[in-house]
Amino acid sequence: MGIPGTIDNDIFGTSFTLGYDTALNTVVDCIDKIRDTASSHNRLFFVEVMGRDVGHIALNAGVGAGAEEILIPEENLGLDRLLESLKRSKESGKSSSIVIVAEGDKTGKNVFELKEYVETHLPIYDVRVSVLGHMQRGGAPSCYDRVLASRMGVKAVESLLEGKTNLMVGVQDNKITLTPINKAIKGHTKIDKELIRVSEIMTT
Repeated sequence: MGIPGTIDNDIFGTSFTLGYDTALNTVVDCIDKIRDTASSHNRLFFVEVMGRDVGHIALNAGVGAGAEEILIPEENLGLDRLLESLKRSKESGKSSSIVIVAEGDKTGKNVFELKEYVETHLPIYDVRVSVLGHMQRGGAPSCYDRVLASRMGVKAVESLLEGKTNLMVGVQDNKITLTPINKAIKGHTKIDKELIRVSEIMTT
């Protein structure tokens, strides 16, 4: 009997994995602190977050923290559009900008190449990079994660007592569910298109 534990939220058969909500809160807290620095020094910050294959953390944290742009593996923004977005931010009077980059984003080879590209083409920006790295994996679990772990744990034990095996406990539509392990491993999660639309509206 399996329970999904990964901050990337990239396991099929569950809307939330254990650790994901905690990681999101940690990332948003870090971005809020970085914005204080960015605002006081008129800087552009590229903040790299975890998400090699999926952009759930970057997208949700970016919307939650009010990032000016969000780069995720599922949506190739392109370097030209990134520059246009940053130009608009500057022209609108913003003294600082935050760009959230999932580590698996393909807009550039890596976040440091993005920094160099923007510095070359938009010298008006003083650009900095912050890689949050394993900081996202630490800290006290959020209340949501603690409650979810309890719900999943109870369901896992009850299912085993009922003789069920080779299943993963998940949560969908706030209901605890069971998914065959092989489906959970082979399946792929999908990025929230509605949230992408919201992020595009908020960053325009």
